[in-house]
Order: sequence, then structure tokens, then C-alpha cells
Amino acid sequence: MTAPTLNTSAVTAFIEAAAAAPSLHNAQPWRFRFHPGSGTLQLYADRERGLPATDPDGRSMHLGCGAALFNLRVTAVAAGREPTVRLLPDDSDPSLLAEVDLTGTASPGDPLTLLQPAIHRRHTSRNPFLEDDIPAAVIDELCGAADLEGARLLFPDAWHVQSMLDLVQDAECREACDPGVRGETARWVRTESTSENTASDGIPAAALGPGQWGASSPVRDLTNGRTVAGRGWAPFEKQPHIALLGTAQDRPVDWLRAGQALERVWLQATTDGLVASLTSQPLEWPELRWAVRDPTTAMGYVQMVIRLGYGPKGQPTPRRPVAEVLDIV
Repeated sequence: MTAPTLNTSAVTAFIEAAAAAPSLHNAQPWRFRFHPGSGTLQLYADRERGLPATDPDGRSMHLGCGAALFNLRVTAVAAGREPTVRLLPDDSDPSLLAEVDLTGTASPGDPLTLLQPAIHRRHTSRNPFLEDDIPAAVIDELCGAADLEGARLLFPDAWHVQSMLDLVQDAECREACDPGVRGETARWVRTESTSENTASDGIPAAALGPGQWGASSPVRDLTNGRTVAGRGWAPFEKQPHIALLGTAQDRPVDWLRAGQALERVWLQATTDGLVASLTSQPLEWPELRWAVRDPTTAMGYVQMVIRLGYGPKGQPTPRRPVAEVLDIV
């Protein structure tokens, strides 16, 4: 069954939801193009918002765009539309990441609808979490969410978690010695007060969370030694709950699938009352990334390390106006 023609306000709502997705340093590396005649929405990578030193192959860019695509799917289904997605539809244009046909009618009771309220409540929390365990039923639900998007979510044992904490420290030392990576981080991370920051992208000082005493939790300190007025220090959980999100292969199409899986897991976690932060530092160095993989599992490539738990919700980060990311042709 064909749904009614989309109007501008409906498309704007879809893009507002899509653009609420997470991305490395909140660079928001996406653009959308809507074709009213065909009811098709195209997702493009905005390579001017790439991070060539930190993300030279564009893997993180694809993850962020995949997360935006998943938000779009959720919002479309909640509006009664069945999104038919084609990933990387044009071999001659690698910047065109997906085409979404929005002319179909969604099935009643689609479970994606249940995730829509979490889209604008999902924020990275760089705060200390409680030491409370995550119930097994919730873990199973999160793993199932990743499976539905063609990825895997694994919770490694305590030994491997400690190994990853060591890799995070190694990656942070490498970053401190790399002026290109440090410069990119400084470009996107705002240390000035909220009243002085009017940017519609990047990470504001209010979202950085406190500095960490010790190194018990893999929370990235994005300040690179810069002073943030009013920022305090705090001990973090001693035994963080870490999950590895991975795929069997490591191609751009797998990165897009992983991005959709990441957002599905995160929205489900938000719905279940969990908060989360992402740990990508060791994945940004090829010589470290292989060691993040849990050798006791069949996971091929780790695409993201997720810290989950119960604790304070994260602060929202700014978003670019829809007019900056959407073209209607």
C-alpha cells in the first residue's frame, strides 16, 4: 500500500530525528536530499565534516551516518511509513550512503515505534555510573537489538575489560603525541562557558563531565589538558560494564550496518533506563584495534566499545538546523 505524499513539515521532522544521532565529536557528518516526486530520501556523507587525522578511512563517519539512518527509520515507522533502504546504491558515488523509499505503509505494531521516544532522550553520559549490575534480561535484549541490524553485541569478561582499559590509556598517550589528532579534537570540543559558545555542532563544556580520578573507566578526556571553568573531578565506577559491538566484515557497508545497530542498542538501553558513553580511542589506531577484539569469540571486527550502566543522564549537545542538512529538489 502506498502512503500519502510527504509534505515539507513531515520531512523536516524525519531529519530532526535523524540528526539527533551520535557522531564522533558531534561533527554531524551527514546531508540529506529529498525527492518529492519519488518520495525518496538520500543520505550523503558530508566529507567536509570528516576528521582525516582521527578517522582517515571514514569508518566513524559511516557509523554516525548509519546511526542517523536508523533514527530516520524509527521516525518514519512511527509516522506510519515503511522505509525501504538501499545501502551504497551507487558505486560511482561513494558519498551517497543510502536511499530510503518512504512511499510504503508501515505494518501496525512495528517494534521500531517503541524506540521513538528515546531518540531525543539519548545523550552521551560522561559521568560516573553506579556499580549496579545490569540484569541478564536487559543484556539479552540489547544483544538482540544488535542482531536485528546484522551486528553482534558481546559483554567481555573482567580480564578483557581490564585489557581494554590498558588499550585506552595507550591510545590516549598516542593521541597526546599526535598534533593532527589533538588539533581535530580541539576544533570540535568547546571548553568555553555555555554563554560564550553559540556553535551548532561539537561538544560543549557542559557535556564533558567531570575529570576522572584514576583510570578505572574508559571515558575519554576530550580537553587535551585545556582548562574548563567549573569542571570538577570524581571517581568513576571500578568495574565498568563494557560491551563490544562488531561485525563479521569491515567494509563501508558493514560500518553503516554497525551504525544502525549502535543506535538501536543505545535507544533500547535508553528505553530500559540505562545511560551510555562510547569508547573509540583504541579503535582509531590500527595497531591497537585488533587487540580490542575478544579472542574467545567469533566476532570479526570491533566497530565500537560501549560503556553502559545506571547513573546521571548526559547533557544534550547542539544540533545544526535542518535547513543546513536538508535539500529538497
